Amino acid sequence: MDTGMDLLHSSGVELVQYLQLNYKDSQSWLTFISFAADLRNTFFVFFPIWFHLCEAVGVKLIWVAVIGDWLNLIFKWILFGQRPYWWVHETSYYGNSSVPVLEQYPITCETGPGSPSGHAMGSAGVWYVMVTAFLASAFQNKQHCVQNRVALLCSRCLRSVLWIAFWLMQLCVCASRVFVATHFPHQVFLGVISGMVVAELFGRIKAIYNATLRQYLKITLFLFSFALGFYLLLKVLGVDLLWSLEKAQRWCARAEWIHIDSTPFASLVRNMGALFGLGLALNSPMYAESCKGKRGRQLSFRLGCIVASLTVLHLFDTVKPPTQREFLFYLLSFGKSAAVPLAAVAIVPYCVSQLATPREKKLL
Repeated sequence: MDTGMDLLHSSGVELVQYLQLNYKDSQSWLTFISFAADLRNTFFVFFPIWFHLCEAVGVKLIWVAVIGDWLNLIFKWILFGQRPYWWVHETSYYGNSSVPVLEQYPITCETGPGSPSGHAMGSAGVWYVMVTAFLASAFQNKQHCVQNRVALLCSRCLRSVLWIAFWLMQLCVCASRVFVATHFPHQVFLGVISGMVVAELFGRIKAIYNATLRQYLKITLFLFSFALGFYLLLKVLGVDLLWSLEKAQRWCARAEWIHIDSTPFASLVRNMGALFGLGLALNSPMYAESCKGKRGRQLSFRLGCIVASLTVLHLFDTVKPPTQREFLFYLLSFGKSAAVPLAAVAIVPYCVSQLATPREKKLL
């Protein structure tokens, strides 16, 4: 088994070297792709846009992102996946021959296990939701168009273009994660497939659109308790699920490239905060008053909410929790993540609604 995995890893290292040697001029683009594929952009950019254009899609985005990343954490703890930038230093596969030299970058030193890729899984899930939602909206009256050959041809072309764009996006994300020596090729492939499966499954679950605050709270507590209980159980059995943190600290080229927000528990806390914040927002009086009334159906109001939400969340994202104390960092990360959907869904629309009310009265 070890020999087979060593062969798989060594072939992955060869691909990393090939990309770093032949696409070095594309370093800025490839590192940007990793940044763009981060789930942070789902919460701070994609979610507020889609929520105010189509509420159901926005809700699904949060669920797919959160559950997908939670499953990614569990899979990583089960699979014990290596990462290229530390594997080349610790493996005995190369024997007395020289160890392959892999260049590292500021985003290389992820501290969790490597399989499956979280960036690939999150990107595939989120973009799958957005592409299928756009196609469903564009062709909701398809039955009236099939008799028109031009319309049918246009629909096929649009489908082809969007799915080609989807796969090109995933290819770029996978190439980016391999290029920076954070993942092996099989890990990003597994991430893409897993992300699409999660997105497809949540396309069939209707209960997420009408969940109460109590249900959100129960699910949040269950997910957190399960992950924490799984970690503590294996720790009692002598298995340290944070084994990868020591490897990252030992083999990262620069200590400042190791960030606490890349640790497994940091992603868990962020995701639980986002899910709880969404439940709190959707069941708040501010959301009911602003988004559920007559004004919530006005395009100008929705566009105003999008612009205001993106502005507020951009400013909010500049505030970073202090990293000196781990517990305080996790606590503030939870609060910050919960505040994102709360602001985009409830607070910002309520404020926009209140600002619009005096103008309407003047016009009357």
